[in-house]
Amino acid sequence: MPVKVSADSICDLTPEQIERYAIDILPISIVKDNVTYKDGVEITQKEIFDYMDSGAGVCHTIAINIVEYSEFFSRFADKYDAVIHFTLSSKMSSCYQNALIAASEFKNVYVIDSKNLSTGAGHLVLDAAIMAQEGRGAQEIIERINGLVDKVEASFVIDSLKYLHKGGRCSGVAALGANVLKLKPCIEVRDGAMTVGKKYRGNYEKVLLEYVRDRLEGRDDIDTRRIFITHPPHGVTPELVQAIREEIQKYKNFDEIVESLASCTISTHCGPMTLGILFYRK
Repeated sequence: MPVKVSADSICDLTPEQIERYAIDILPISIVKDNVTYKDGVEITQKEIFDYMDSGAGVCHTIAINIVEYSEFFSRFADKYDAVIHFTLSSKMSSCYQNALIAASEFKNVYVIDSKNLSTGAGHLVLDAAIMAQEGRGAQEIIERINGLVDKVEASFVIDSLKYLHKGGRCSGVAALGANVLKLKPCIEVRDGAMTVGKKYRGNYEKVLLEYVRDRLEGRDDIDTRRIFITHPPHGVTPELVQAIREEIQKYKNFDEIVESLASCTISTHCGPMTLGILFYRK
């Protein structure tokens, strides 16, 4: 039997990719008004944005627990030679530790800490699923993926710190200062944790074009197989995404430029006006 590849719902792959490569997704939970919902199944990004913008309250996320992982893995463990599951970075959530404990109940379930989020993890999930579909064995897939984890470059620019502040991910002073100065911070993933990089200022569209240039111009260490443009729905316009696509093409000739939508989990913390480009380094 082949290898099954699965992931937490933060991987933000497109529905077409998930279907084509038979990737199974386990939703993280979103809490809104003291009610728990499954990411992308029982709640939408727009419902989260509307609720938080109304001032009614704050949405927050809950890590997938051990029982949920165990029940999920049990669906595949007897049907496949191996199950390879990808989690949100262990420095951002307890998902990885919970998945490891659940996997210990099975002889053929392997858990990989993506050390990333969104399509930063999605790159790894997709490459593992492609290898699984090619008939490669679990150990070969795991070895190759482990060699790619630290090559993922993930970052995104947010228009406002409001959502990060509401979700407890930054202080009120930092959020107020950024808003007063009209700063658009670049959030980067480094060593599995989110850090603040360059702070941009000005019109969001111009900021994003500058961000793309900063990320790509003059570099010879970029793997040009694939790049994701990832953003929540109901914020960034199709015209702006097209402008980003054209800006990317000015600097690098990627084999694939894939637009994907950020999950409810990512959207809860970042808000609607968020966009990132995510790719591999060589």
